[in-house]
This record gives sequence, structure tokens and C-alpha cells, in this order.
Amino acid sequence: MPAEAKSVRYPLRLLRYWFGYQLLREECLRAGRPLAVAEIGVHRGQMLEFVKSAPQGVAWSRWTAVDAVMLTEKLEKAGYGEFFVANLEDQNFALPGTYDCAILLHVLEHLFEPEEALKKVASGIAPGGSLIGGFPVVPDMLAGIREKQVRKNAGPMGHVSVFSPARVRRMAQEAGLVAEFFRGAFFLRSKGSPLENSAAWMRFNLFWGRLFPGWPGEIYWLMRKPV
Repeated sequence: MPAEAKSVRYPLRLLRYWFGYQLLREECLRAGRPLAVAEIGVHRGQMLEFVKSAPQGVAWSRWTAVDAVMLTEKLEKAGYGEFFVANLEDQNFALPGTYDCAILLHVLEHLFEPEEALKKVASGIAPGGSLIGGFPVVPDMLAGIREKQVRKNAGPMGHVSVFSPARVRRMAQEAGLVAEFFRGAFFLRSKGSPLENSAAWMRFNLFWGRLFPGWPGEIYWLMRKPV
């Protein structure tokens, strides 16, 4: 956890894991059983650590870490038990089995062809299962311009794709999925600000994100694979 997040009670930076946890918890309740989960782009294991620290647990039968570079020792300490080293951009990428849910938090913005990557992941999800993800967002009218800018200036492992709410819907449709949920995360991410000690400020940001999911910030979503 970054220093600015540790210094406040309601760090907006951690909403990425909060959204992921809440959506995964709902999926667990919906299924009524432990889930088979594939998390793609695990970094240091922050998502699973957040889930395990939450007051209401999520039950899983398997949780597979999928990444091109695997920090195995750190991930084992975080609680991961299965590891699949693979690059999502490889033409022949496929998940090592069938899963109830795939998590893609802040992964697709690093790919030049996120739509194709989403299709590959969707093929490994059981009917009725879901994909949970999120990334930075801009209004529809600005997405094309912004993507040209970031691709021109992108460094190694930088952002190369830009998303809007309309693109999220199109991605779901092209992958044969239904976009059931998408929400913006905040009006203003005031990292480390005293505002982040206020529950009212957190609620306002979530309310704003619900009304204006394309407001420049972040968007989180759930896509369902039809039965």
C-alpha cells in the first residue's frame, strides 16, 4: 500500500480492489458455492490480499495467478496457490481450464489489442460466469484523441489503450458477453488529502461515478457470459 493510502481512512486509490471485491462477493452469493477464479495481471498480489482482509469473505475452490512475469515468492506469501505464466498478448493464449470468474484489474490499458485479449479470456469462462475488470476512463468524444497521445508517449509497460463507457459496451458485445455493471469510481482522486478521512467524501465520489461513468478517472465493470 502506498504511503499516501496508509495516511488516510478512506483512500480512493484502493477503490480498484474494493470494486473487485464487492463484485466478486456478489458472484459468490449468486453461485452459492466456492468459485474458480483466474486473476490476470496479479502484480504483487494486492487483489487477493484485499479480499482476504475484507470483513465478509469470498469462498473459492481455486484462485489462479496469471501473469507474464510471476513474482512467485511474494504471491505465495499473499496466499496464491496456483500459477500460470503466460502473456495475454500471445496469439495462442488460453486459460489453463474453465473458470467461474476472471479478474482483469488495470491490465487491458497496457495492451494494444484489448478486445482480442478479452475474447481469449472469455473463452475460458463457464456459461453464466463473469469477467470483472477496470481501467482509466475518459468521455467517449475524447477516447480516440487520448489514445493517440498515450501511444505516442508510452514507455515500457505504459498505457497504450484508452477506454470510454461506449468502448466497454462494444468490447462486451464483441466478446459475446453482456455488460451487466459499470461504474465510475470518483470525481477527484485526492491522494493522501485530508478529504480522504471523510466517509461523506467517499460516498460523494461513488455517487458521482454512478451518475457520470465516463468522467475522467476510472471505470469498473462486470461482464457476464450468457448461459
